[in-house]
Amino acid sequence: MASHQLYVAPPEALLKPLSVPSRLLLGPGPSNLAPRAQAASGLPLIGHMHKEMFQVMDEIKQGIQYAFQTRNPLTLAVSGSGHCALETALLNLLEPGDSFLVGANGIWGLRAADIGERIGAHVHPMIKEPGGHYTLQEVEEGLTQHKPVLLFLTHGESSTGVLQPLDGYGELCHRYQCLLLVDAVASLGGSPIYMDQQGIDVLYSGSQKVLNSPPGTSLLSFSSRAKHKVYMRRTKPFSFSMDVMLLANLWGCDNKPRMYHHTTPVVGLYSLRESLALMAEQGLESSWRRHHEATAYLHSRLQGLGLQLFVRDPATRLPTITTVAVPAGYDWRDIVSYVMDHFGIEISGGLGPSMGKVLRIGLLGCNASRENVDHVAKALKEALQRCPRNKL
Repeated sequence: MASHQLYVAPPEALLKPLSVPSRLLLGPGPSNLAPRAQAASGLPLIGHMHKEMFQVMDEIKQGIQYAFQTRNPLTLAVSGSGHCALETALLNLLEPGDSFLVGANGIWGLRAADIGERIGAHVHPMIKEPGGHYTLQEVEEGLTQHKPVLLFLTHGESSTGVLQPLDGYGELCHRYQCLLLVDAVASLGGSPIYMDQQGIDVLYSGSQKVLNSPPGTSLLSFSSRAKHKVYMRRTKPFSFSMDVMLLANLWGCDNKPRMYHHTTPVVGLYSLRESLALMAEQGLESSWRRHHEATAYLHSRLQGLGLQLFVRDPATRLPTITTVAVPAGYDWRDIVSYVMDHFGIEISGGLGPSMGKVLRIGLLGCNASRENVDHVAKALKEALQRCPRNKL
């Protein structure tokens, strides 16, 4: 029995049932859960070190290898969002004093540069205005000038709607003894990516976009070159939780008996396994095609409303997240709020450098359909008619 008086009463809110609205998530993520991924969260909990859990983890590894198109043995899921995978990659690849070249054409490059500075690397950002991408010539100039050990590029820049070309960039980096790190959080499953063939040394993505799985797990793979850089470090990574050598053991990547490192999010891994299984059953080519077709239809509907696509070059428009220039005279917040309040549909404004400049509409995984495009187009049409407009 407690011997002290309680001074904090049970919160009244927690004595009521949990209430969550049903919404169509057509923002930049998270996306609506695939029914099979949602159902997986109701399966019985087992221990994170049980042999059955190791089997689930092995199947997740195979699913990531398929989604990434890689045979890298050092492939695993990180217990955390895409941010966590980015930080895991950088904490293991960079040491204080290393030269780090960053493509910063949106918020994710800026985040990578920030993390690099915290590690103590010499960070060299290649800043571009939102909507731009990097050419091979621009990258080669940066490699020549700064002699980096690592280059960061965002394949699908969700804050600006840009799809960065990747063919030839890995080969170029390797010619300059540089590793290539690529963010595919917003693009995986929606646009072709071939980790091994494109010479990508480290690739990461997240569970909550095209995979339609709950947020909180992320996908990560290291090439043999990147693995060598990690295993030849002069210093230990600053983070124990993100030490990829320890994670590699937990995930059975080093052919040694698995040792306890941390308690993995068992239920989240169930859902991730099912999302990867759905991707394998559907086929990558089919997923890529469906996203391109749905987004092409979205573009036509948006232009039919008189809206202007923010990324001018059709070849570099991200097929999962479309950015639309905020129409003249409108406050983007009014449009986003109207679509949510009257239709139960989430779209988003800009993020980081694109804040105030764009609206962002995501067609991610099972949400990439003509029906959903028609829903959001109807909502936007009414929002443009009803929201206040400054005509000056």
